[in-house]
Amino acid sequence: MDVGLMVTGFGDVDLADAAVRAEDRGYDAIWVGELWGASGVVQVTEIACRTDEIGIGTAILNVYSRSPAVLAMTAASLEDVSDGRFTLGLGTSTATAIEGLHGTSFDRPVRRAHETIELIRAFTAGDGEPVDYEGELLEASSFPSLDVSVPIYHAGLGPANRRVVGRLADGWIPHNIPFSRLDEAFEEVASAARERDRDPDAIEIAPYVPSAVSDDPETARDILRRHVAYYVGSGEGYRRAVATAFPDEADRIAEAWRDGEKRAAAGAVTDEMLADLGVAGTPDEAREQLRTLVAETGIDHPIVVVPEPASSEVTETTIAALAPERL
Repeated sequence: MDVGLMVTGFGDVDLADAAVRAEDRGYDAIWVGELWGASGVVQVTEIACRTDEIGIGTAILNVYSRSPAVLAMTAASLEDVSDGRFTLGLGTSTATAIEGLHGTSFDRPVRRAHETIELIRAFTAGDGEPVDYEGELLEASSFPSLDVSVPIYHAGLGPANRRVVGRLADGWIPHNIPFSRLDEAFEEVASAARERDRDPDAIEIAPYVPSAVSDDPETARDILRRHVAYYVGSGEGYRRAVATAFPDEADRIAEAWRDGEKRAAAGAVTDEMLADLGVAGTPDEAREQLRTLVAETGIDHPIVVVPEPASSEVTETTIAALAPERL
């Protein structure tokens, strides 16, 4: 089974060390996130220098805080330092992060994602011709393209953003879309791909799979409940995604979260939601859940994500239990 591992939010776990152990355990790719506290680009660079064969990707770099030219140069540099193992994962992030942290207007995120990916494609076309681009939001001229080919994945959540995936991206990184709704959600990707004469089957589906594994199954499920409650409660886009399968439950969780009742919000996450949004349980239970998930959906590359509430012990148990060598 092709399995990736997300190595962000591990507390006192060294990310590069975790990447080395993941490579030894047979994981196919390491993915590094970026929000606040550390540069995902620097972390990916260290991982590239300390590993040999495992794929390396960003999940995600946002399309606001770096220009398309900087993203193209970053991708080219990481492709070189990793000997061709790098995948550029992009996304719009959220208004809270873009405006509150970066001080930039969260203006027309779908269009921004489309033009950023389109311009990175032009910058990395490899033909040496000057890039002349004039979009609705972005433009560039006079600089020759770089001689590099880097896969680009996009974390499109809503329908319009999923169409960006279909038009331009090599892969899709969905988050918080219930697994039972992935095939339905992918139809928006596939439709946009066909309109561009692209093969939808060539677009890799690589969702985050929040995972918590412990010898005490209730501990694992509690971690996943808190993770789901955080996203449903704090992000409107995530709430809408979950509501495609669990509308009443999503509303109850969001209401409790808004009222400051975080424990009640986590308690409102049902067992059915856990099964449709992540993997949690003992090592044997979690492995069976992951095998079933891949077998019954169109997922090509599940990205195991250990939720931040997890302890170092649960983190290490999860990484070991869901390693491809154990599946």
